[in-house]
Order: sequence, then structure tokens, then C-alpha cells
Amino acid sequence: MPLAEGAAVPSVTFKCRIRDEKIGGDNPFDWKDVKTEDIMKGKRVVVFALPGAFTPTCSGTHLPGYEKHYEAIKACGIDEIYCLSVNDAFVMRQWGLKQGCAEETKDGSNPLNPGNFTKTKLLPDGACLFTRGMGLNSTWDSERGFGERSWRYSAVFNDMKIEKLFIEGGAVVQNSGPDPFEVSDADTMLKYLTENKK
Repeated sequence: MPLAEGAAVPSVTFKCRIRDEKIGGDNPFDWKDVKTEDIMKGKRVVVFALPGAFTPTCSGTHLPGYEKHYEAIKACGIDEIYCLSVNDAFVMRQWGLKQGCAEETKDGSNPLNPGNFTKTKLLPDGACLFTRGMGLNSTWDSERGFGERSWRYSAVFNDMKIEKLFIEGGAVVQNSGPDPFEVSDADTMLKYLTENKK
């Protein structure tokens, strides 16, 4: 069952890859553990989660919408926007590059950088720890063969607590045939934030 609005978000460790030019070569990245607290404590952030990098709705509409409205969403009192998927850091990076997201190569003010992106930050929940903690994990076996992934949702987290949660279809469906995309989009989020500026 998904966590309710007002509940604390899961405290987990995300296994990330950070650019380190001292390494040199074609792949100058090293592992970095980033905790939920590192990116959400004392901050008001938007997180939108999706079933998988490179998939059609996620690539064609979901991520591009948040990239398009990045500045407008931040202007509503949001510190940062994160796109979460149950994929590893390698996959998330290549997806972001394929989507045309601009890589942040220098600024390390966000714990995911340098080496993530200048606008929406792609957050790898490869072991599904955050997703399970949110109660928003779904397993697709005969449908798509994804295995365990995140149900599609968006949320506002304010200092590690759930301020607002938009769950597609209103509930998680295991092994779902349809992939609803009606309430977790950037336009819906921007409307909510515009009406609830802080």
C-alpha cells in the first residue's frame, strides 16, 4: 500500500555515478552513495517516477514535460526536480544523454553532480529500495517482462515528508496491461504548485 500524504519518505542509499576527471579515460566516473537526506532534507523537491528508462511514454512525454517546465516549476518554491526509475546509474545516464539532457560537467552543488544533468536530475533506484519504501513498486512479468519496477507517479516532498502524491489510476496495479498517464505529468504538477506556492 502506498504511503499517505504527510508520511515520511523512505531513507535509503542511491548508488550513483559521479564524474571525476582525475580518473581520466573515456569513462571518468566513480561510485558515490547518495542518501535520501542528501537531496531532500530541508528541501522542497518534485519527484516523478516511471516504469523504465527508454520506454515510450517515459521518453516521449513524461521526462520531456518536466524538462520543458523545469524553470517554471522551480519558480513555485521547488529546490530541485528528480526523475526516479528502477534502473541502474549506467542506464539512467545513457537515457538522459539520448534524451538530449544537458550534462552538468563542473558544478557539484547537487550531490548527484557533476556527471548528472543541469535540469531534471535522473535518480537511479536500481535496487528498488526507495520505490518499495514508498509502497509504489509493481511487478510486470507476463506483461512486458519488466520485473519489479516503479508504478508511475509524481510527488512533492517537503523536508522528507510527502506533501502531495499523484498516483496514476489512483492505485498500484501489479502486472498491469495499461500504462496510465493522466495525473503525474508536468502540467498537472505545475498547476498544483502554482496554486500552492511556498
